[in-house]
Amino acid sequence: MNIPKSSIEKAKRLLSTVLDETPLQYSRRLSTKYDADIYLKREDLTMVRSFKIRGAYYKMSLLTPAQKKKGVVCASAGNHAQGVAYACTQLKVKGVIYMPVTTPNQKVEKVKNFGGKYIEIKLYGNTFDEAKVEAFRYCTTQRATLIHPFDDVDVIAGQGTVGLEIMEQFQLHEGKSDKKPDMVFCCVGGGGLISGVSSYFEHVSPATKVVGSEPEHADCLYQGLHAGRPVTLEKFDTFVDGAAVRTVGANTLAIAKECVESVVVCPVGLVCTSMIDLYQSEGIITEPAGALAIAALELKKEQIKGKSVVCVVSGGNNDLLRYPEILEKSLVYRGLKHYFLIEFAQKPGQLRDFLNHALGKNDDIVLFEYLKKTNKERGPALVGLELKKKEDLSPLLTKMDKLGLSYKKITSDDLVFNLLV
Repeated sequence: MNIPKSSIEKAKRLLSTVLDETPLQYSRRLSTKYDADIYLKREDLTMVRSFKIRGAYYKMSLLTPAQKKKGVVCASAGNHAQGVAYACTQLKVKGVIYMPVTTPNQKVEKVKNFGGKYIEIKLYGNTFDEAKVEAFRYCTTQRATLIHPFDDVDVIAGQGTVGLEIMEQFQLHEGKSDKKPDMVFCCVGGGGLISGVSSYFEHVSPATKVVGSEPEHADCLYQGLHAGRPVTLEKFDTFVDGAAVRTVGANTLAIAKECVESVVVCPVGLVCTSMIDLYQSEGIITEPAGALAIAALELKKEQIKGKSVVCVVSGGNNDLLRYPEILEKSLVYRGLKHYFLIEFAQKPGQLRDFLNHALGKNDDIVLFEYLKKTNKERGPALVGLELKKKEDLSPLLTKMDKLGLSYKKITSDDLVFNLLV
């Protein structure tokens, strides 16, 4: 199964009347780092700062007058909601938008701004999937048209215009009409973007490998491909909110089976590191899902050497209040920040010995919590350490052992870890 090339071209013609093309930019830093020619498709530069406007607007433009009169409804973790809200204003259609209560405030406010008097926002459930159930119920009772964020062939065709633009812009960059990218990396939530993009390349350049990138514990497409059917994830994490979908779409899974070369699952810390690098090096602000395609390069670095590669920067709607957590997760992932429970003898000089004989000259204490218990000989302290480089951990542990300290390194499997990171 795939989306017909003619459907994607039709979507492009319609969208070109209301949306500007997003640029395809060569990344010198990433190209040097991975010994490849890396291009970034800047979907974070659309008016709603994500690719979602494409599918939402195209789908709504196809509605009949009767359907428009009854209104639309959608469920979204944020970006699709903005696309629907914008389309509601432009097409003068009333819409009800369900969003999880965990949606970042920045996204909720932008939905309000785009939709104005034409939309009503309902915050419901903790995840996209819970909001989706309520949106489906509203759709049935009110006979409104559902604008699905990914599992709709018209929405997928709209997202497929990203692939069409990539091909045309890549050939302009290369100065050759027969030049085609070797690989295209897309983020994956429910699979609408990668289904549309891979469908287009299946028609015009089957040799181009389309690779999906999903966050760990939200890898519904990866699990679905391995199971051969849509899988509902039990262990589920919503940190990468723009890609936090528990169950992949039936249509998107069917298309991915035919058109997607592979799907990689990215650690959240790697995604955060990619976000920080994009901001510090290129000044590009992405949301976690927006950096998924770039993060996947690290996991495919041997396969992309010498290749021409396009990464879709899928979205830039990030709340600034999230950056401390993003930085923290990046430091932990890179092995630069560690947390310990250390048992100290309750007598003078213990902390001094730890500082003088265990810590290296570049090691920094970033957390220290200790409460002296007068009726005990020993007491635990919660200690957070930031290292200059990850190789400094082994000497630190060796010196702690020589001091005879009893300690436990806190890992992501420990319940207390979630209180720290």
